[in-house]
Amino acid sequence: MDLTPLSPTDRSTIHRDAQRARTDRAELYAILDEALECHLAVIWDGAPLVLPTTFGRDGDTLYVHGSPHAESLRLGSSTPVCVAVTLVDGVVYARALKDFSLNYRSAVIHGQPVEIQDTPTKLHALRTIVEHCAPGSWDYVSEPDAHDVGWTCVLALDLTEASVKVRNGGPMDSAADIAASDVWAGHLPMRTAFDSPIPSPDLRTGIELPDHIRDRRWPGA
Repeated sequence: MDLTPLSPTDRSTIHRDAQRARTDRAELYAILDEALECHLAVIWDGAPLVLPTTFGRDGDTLYVHGSPHAESLRLGSSTPVCVAVTLVDGVVYARALKDFSLNYRSAVIHGQPVEIQDTPTKLHALRTIVEHCAPGSWDYVSEPDAHDVGWTCVLALDLTEASVKVRNGGPMDSAADIAASDVWAGHLPMRTAFDSPIPSPDLRTGIELPDHIRDRRWPGA
């Protein structure tokens, strides 16, 4: 696994609020492993196109998938792309509106993805995505057949060129605003949690809720 510091290029080096940048690659992995959705950005017909999609990480490779007819994936396999992931951890209330903010952990990855063509590698990528989004499900349900695999496009994006930015804590009010204001200031933490599973209306009687769904907890919840 690549343990080189982040921000190896100018476009992946954070310049604004640089004190919030993180260079430990382990922090990139932690954000990607907790988030369930990313946003894939490509250029389509001369304009930016950003689409949400599920993903999975295996070492230093990020996998995204979708329909082979999806224009974004077809473009992504032939041009550089950008992938962004954000976890919101709270709302920051300041004494002045200009200092309101969010606490967050974010990652941005740049690169040229490669479309996976061979079936064994594609199956591995699909398993990675499924087990990231719904751990325990790949071995619980039937594997995709040849038709399903053939009708799925999977892109592999190397994580070499990436940046991580983190904000935490309370407001960054100026001394003048602190002295002049009588309003409450601080931050309101947020956390993500799963609710109780809801069975499908057409679920047959007697099928029990599997452990990997019943016992699932959000990281840090």
